[in-house]
Amino acid sequence: MDETRTTAVRFPPGRYGRRREGRKAQKWVLAAIGSVFVAGGLFVSLSMYNQYGGTDFSHQVVGFDTAESSVSITFEVFKPEGQAAICQIRARSADGADVGQAEAEIPAAKSEVRVEYTLETSAKPVTGEVLRCYPAR
Repeated sequence: MDETRTTAVRFPPGRYGRRREGRKAQKWVLAAIGSVFVAGGLFVSLSMYNQYGGTDFSHQVVGFDTAESSVSITFEVFKPEGQAAICQIRARSADGADVGQAEAEIPAAKSEVRVEYTLETSAKPVTGEVLRCYPAR
């Protein structure tokens, strides 16, 4: 016999309790939950952008000169006029380890400032770099 019959399963009455139909979630509940997730994602995105995103502060390293226990870094800072800035500076050794870090305060006078900063190091540096510049508080 090659034919397979499908019949509905019938349970003996009163033996397994009352059968319930699956309950469907109401559409407005799903819409409300979706709206909460979208609003939460938007809030997180905007707060992260305000904290880490779009800034008017930038920098460009012009050059650096290394010595046995220091590095002199020349860099330009571009910022809004009349606002002070702080730039994080780092020196690294040949194996990539940090051998010196400092924060340089940039005066509020001009919008473009050229800075020459000498950073003392704990070992012989091979490079000097400006990590970032941000507004002074």
